[in-house]
Amino acid sequence: MAYTMTDIGETTGVEFTGISGSELVDSSIAQACLHALDRRGVVVFREAHVDDRDLVEFSKLLGHVVALPLGGESEYPEIQRVTRDPSKSKLAAYREATFFWHIDGTTDEVPNKATLLTARQVSDDGGGDTEFANTYAAYEELPDAEKERVRDLRVVHSFAASQLLAVPNPSAAERAIWDRTPAREHPLVWTRPSGRRSMLVGATAGEIVGWSETAGRELLDRLLEWSTRPRYVLRHTWRRGDLVIWDNTGMLHRALPYSESSARLMHRTSLAGEEAVA
Repeated sequence: MAYTMTDIGETTGVEFTGISGSELVDSSIAQACLHALDRRGVVVFREAHVDDRDLVEFSKLLGHVVALPLGGESEYPEIQRVTRDPSKSKLAAYREATFFWHIDGTTDEVPNKATLLTARQVSDDGGGDTEFANTYAAYEELPDAEKERVRDLRVVHSFAASQLLAVPNPSAAERAIWDRTPAREHPLVWTRPSGRRSMLVGATAGEIVGWSETAGRELLDRLLEWSTRPRYVLRHTWRRGDLVIWDNTGMLHRALPYSESSARLMHRTSLAGEEAVA
């Protein structure tokens, strides 16, 4: 089939056009997608209009599809609904925290490899775009002195740290629910066997091990600001039917705010991680 691939951001993003529906469920398309994902971190299939069955089948061509919390709210257990409408998802109450830069699964030993998100309905209130920030490129372009400073640092990641950004004064009951997810300590700099490096920063990064709260917060905030400079960021404005895939291990992401009454509805699958943080 005829399709085009175009680099769409300064450091991040590849857009595929000319492919839609069940045409995605093709091993050659999957291999081209994986190559683009490795090279540029985010892949966009504009107005692909892939149905749930083909979303799951395409995901399986890319890797091992994992079970997600409350997957099965649609017909397929691999699919999770992303919405702020509590009538459509029991996780709606936690979506406000996704308005802050984050990486999924930082409280896991092996974070998910990638996420696929397709737009069933788009926001009708002017919000809901998704931004991605490339921490591979951001680390690579850090000044050498800063690389040396952060090389051996370790960071504690927690679900509570991210939720506190959205709900700064939680009730005891809310905090108890958040704390059910154990915190996890990771290196700040994630070094792959290939030698490629990215940074684990964002909303879940609560403290630097061995540093004072003030000093740790200052450094984490500065690194996040560096990593989300325009050079490293791709902003995606959703159209109904779009499919976007990103490397969850090296891309920060966030949704731009949209209201609780917004029609925005995404269907999500995720691919299992392949290597522990090291």
